[in-house]
Amino acid sequence: MFGKLFGKHKVAPLVSPSKTVEGLIGGSRATLLGGCMFWMTPFSFWQSLLISRVIVVMGFLGELVMSAIKRSLSAKDWGTMIKGHGGMLDRMNSICFAAPTFFHLTRYFFSA
Repeated sequence: MFGKLFGKHKVAPLVSPSKTVEGLIGGSRATLLGGCMFWMTPFSFWQSLLISRVIVVMGFLGELVMSAIKRSLSAKDWGTMIKGHGGMLDRMNSICFAAPTFFHLTRYFFSA
């Protein structure tokens, strides 16, 4: 949302031309929302804020890496399934890094 509205400076134009510095900054500010939702998790406010930050960073890195892999393989996705979006695989790019990182962080630091 921030990238679409305010984005002017490209992060990696050769890999993912739609990613902007403004979008990354706007998305990272959303980690405050993740911190405020600590009450529905087993984490404290600061732990929830830190985990939210890690998820945003790993989601961004996952987006870049998966875009680079798909670009190098010339793999196009079902771009017409979701109007206005890149396709089904593009919805999963950020989850490829963020979900395993979240799982391992919570398992390592918060399991008995």
